[in-house]
Amino acid sequence: MTTHTPGRPRDLVLVGHGMVGQRFLEAFTEQPGAGTWRVTVLAEEPRPAYDRVHLSSLFDGKTAEDLSLCPPGFLAEHGIDLRLGDPVTEVDRAARAVTTRSGRRVRYDALVLATGSVPFVPPVPGKDAAGCHVYRTIEDLDAIRADAERAKTGVVVGGGLLGLEAAGALKAMGVATHVVEFAPRLMAVQVDEGGGELLRRKIEDLGVTVHTGAGASGVETAEDGRVRALALSDGRELAADLVVFSAGVRPRDQLARDCELPVGPRGGIVVDEHCRTADPAVLAIGECAQTVDGRVYGLVAPGYQMAETAARTLAGTPGTGFTGADTSTKLKLLGVDVASFGDPHGTAEGSLDVLYSDSRLGVYRKLVIGADGALLGGVLVGDTEAYGTLRPLSMAGKPLTTPPEQLVLPAGFAAAGPVALPDDAVLCSCHNVTRGAVRAAVHEEGCESVAAVKQCTRAGTGCGSCIKQLTTVVDEELAATGVASRTGLCEHFRQTRAELYEIVRVTGTATFSELLDRHGTGEGCEVCKPTVASILASLGGGHILDGEQAALQDSNDHFLANLQRNGSYSVVPRVPGGEITPEGLITIGEIARDYGLYTKITGGQRIDLFGASVDQLPGIWHRLVEAGFESGHAYGKALRTVKSCVGETWCRYGVQDSVGLAIELELRYRGLRSPHKLKSAVSGCARECAEARSKDFGVIATSAGWNLYVGGNGGMTPRHADLLAADLDRETLIRTIDRYLMFYIRTADRLERTSVWLERLEGGLDHLRAVVLDDALGIADELDQLMARHVDGYQDEWAATLADPDRLRRFASFVNAPGTPDPAVTFVPERGQIRPARPDEDGQILATPAPVLVAGPRLEVLTP
Repeated sequence: MTTHTPGRPRDLVLVGHGMVGQRFLEAFTEQPGAGTWRVTVLAEEPRPAYDRVHLSSLFDGKTAEDLSLCPPGFLAEHGIDLRLGDPVTEVDRAARAVTTRSGRRVRYDALVLATGSVPFVPPVPGKDAAGCHVYRTIEDLDAIRADAERAKTGVVVGGGLLGLEAAGALKAMGVATHVVEFAPRLMAVQVDEGGGELLRRKIEDLGVTVHTGAGASGVETAEDGRVRALALSDGRELAADLVVFSAGVRPRDQLARDCELPVGPRGGIVVDEHCRTADPAVLAIGECAQTVDGRVYGLVAPGYQMAETAARTLAGTPGTGFTGADTSTKLKLLGVDVASFGDPHGTAEGSLDVLYSDSRLGVYRKLVIGADGALLGGVLVGDTEAYGTLRPLSMAGKPLTTPPEQLVLPAGFAAAGPVALPDDAVLCSCHNVTRGAVRAAVHEEGCESVAAVKQCTRAGTGCGSCIKQLTTVVDEELAATGVASRTGLCEHFRQTRAELYEIVRVTGTATFSELLDRHGTGEGCEVCKPTVASILASLGGGHILDGEQAALQDSNDHFLANLQRNGSYSVVPRVPGGEITPEGLITIGEIARDYGLYTKITGGQRIDLFGASVDQLPGIWHRLVEAGFESGHAYGKALRTVKSCVGETWCRYGVQDSVGLAIELELRYRGLRSPHKLKSAVSGCARECAEARSKDFGVIATSAGWNLYVGGNGGMTPRHADLLAADLDRETLIRTIDRYLMFYIRTADRLERTSVWLERLEGGLDHLRAVVLDDALGIADELDQLMARHVDGYQDEWAATLADPDRLRRFASFVNAPGTPDPAVTFVPERGQIRPARPDEDGQILATPAPVLVAGPRLEVLTP
């Protein structure tokens, strides 16, 4: 595109080294003739390109180095001169030279502007006060983190993607969080009214206060100049120590304006389909550019496509230009799954909506269907499992072969059968990789794993939302070639959960990092981390809140309590067999009274206490432990309860001591970590009052002994348990249950209930019977030893936590103000107790009682 003197390298200057800039360098160095260019990169930030998409992971323990996108040695290998902290301040198009802030002048034959965007800060009074921030760079997050250490309340201005990310970060740091959004709903661009309503409800249930239909009108400051409140356009004022502006971005196009390159009416450097500006020597890519469809794209996927287009343009390589991009989005905001794809608002003429909404389960699905039966777009909130299939179908532009009603209803995909994707369906929008390209990678390039396909096509290396569908397609293509499909736990482990269990058991591996280094790849994910944590715990790997183990746990395990809808927690002491003394009842009652907790007798014959804040948990549990109670493990994938009827002790129909056996079983298996939760029951006669046949393992008394039933489930998919053995004596019964449970823990998949496991188990009930009763596999001694190790090594998790100051430090609503209640967790009275306040109710914060040590009441028992 430019003339140059033969023998002299051409000079290429890239302005900006963000995600799109780095992708341009990677794409350009792959082009033929790239070696004839001398590449200089001039960047404003103090570090090379990093992953802004996952910026919030810095609050989860990631480091700036973890987010780096520039592979070690990449710049040196290609002779690229990267100059950090020295941005371009002037472009001289006539001289084809740029000037940097330091005064350095660099000439170019081709100039690529990848300057990105700047956060939009509403022009309101006080916007620059101390305590006001934007959410864009690592330095921004460092500043927010520093202010959050002394802040009690924060307000995020903007309820879009980045605004909710920022809100999640503030909430995670223990700051009471408000979100202010001028539009009538959250994520107004991505979701419709129904999806926005559910998203708001789920986010408010997590303790974040949402204000829609109002904007910021000013920042009020205290005498020291720091933020004290945010004034809203509707006249209200929100107290705040910290304000984060995240109300969208604007193209960073000032360099183009100054050198008189055309920009769009709402900003953005005007480019053609080859990413060239009005000056053929200057290209623009990413968020700073307005493309031929008149849009400025703020997502990384279109930016990557523009980067690849610009690289081909400079190299003169044939290829399609950039005329527009898919803006589909899938992400998890404050723990809520949200996705939109195609035309989510149904703007096409003649389009119709197919809706499914379940407010009880918190699921909203909408598909937009065209007049010709094609899927045009959709919105998913609460359950985005189908996104990987629906998005490619919407991009294919062809009539659906499956009724859309089956795609939107629960379990619709299973009922409808597999949905065939055409070869031109785009699986990875970040790198524009089609199903056909993945097929070619398997059949023509010899790729035999998802990792190999990712390396070959770059699919799944961007935002990662396509990984599930990519895995499905790769497995299908491998199966078609006769290669066994992938059965690994996730992309980081080729082994199944059962295989990883055996590796940990046999090798004595003690940490996730050690297992990953020896048998996995990458850094791990939300699938493998809690799975390995469960395996380590089931094999006696120490307290779950110690060291690296603490970071692997699911959300409830982090505080040894179940998180409830308004951000409070429940307390569930163990009541073995449902038997409790009057003293125990009084202790629980006094604690509930003193802390103002809601009490409920559950179907598992326990008393649950609801409404506790994080910082109250240690005080509550101190009193419970002093009174002889232990953790009921309601928060973990472990044994929950062993229900019982009163049995022969009291009931005239009872034939065995069901209460005594239930207590013995519950105390034996308490704390036993497993692939999923375990429930049990013991009935004292055939009348089955304890409902033992709806449990993972249930026992029913007979006149000759005990019948053992296994694989039952009374939950979402009910299943009657199967009779494993009849008329067992007590010793044989317990030994059989021991082996059954350890065999299940040893061989089940991740999050697989015993009912599903038993149906999947090759040979089914007969095989299970042969293993645990007849020792058909020769592993009975191993199973017995594993259970003995569990029983001997058991310790109550809450008692051990209370004895360790390091473990107790995590129990604070605000890390900078321990003991301060979270003002977002409020309640209202109902039926003489409390319940979480709804968004439209004026709730109250529960007062924390003065710290006292209580060992439980002592009652004088009078006898005649």
